[in-house]
Amino acid sequence: MEFVSVRMITADVARLVAFYERALGVPATWATEEFAELRTPGAALAIAGTGTVPLFAPGSARPAANQSVIVEFLVDDVDRVHRDLTGFLSDVVAGPTTMPWGNRSLLFRDPDGTLVNFFTPVTPAALQKYGR
Repeated sequence: MEFVSVRMITADVARLVAFYERALGVPATWATEEFAELRTPGAALAIAGTGTVPLFAPGSARPAANQSVIVEFLVDDVDRVHRDLTGFLSDVVAGPTTMPWGNRSLLFRDPDGTLVNFFTPVTPAALQKYGR
């Protein structure tokens, strides 16, 4: 089995895609106006409109309703990324903080309220875990 993507359902695909293009520095590949992907070396972030939900199962997903998932991205320097995104991010939950497990993390919300964590391993154990 191979983990390939996380799909977010949104009422405004263009807005959310534009947000993640800026935050990740990765261009989206659009399949339709209701579906785009942002590919990173490890997996893709797929963003789909509410019109795609009935294709799977009507009512099975709702936009802007996540209360349990944090989408995480490994970055080279979380402090630099934080500086680069200052003024762009409107909902920073926690500025760069070193966590007990050895990652320095920046936690913020995307325009639909999903928690996003950019992190950089900083302790020897965390660096080893991520092959740095």
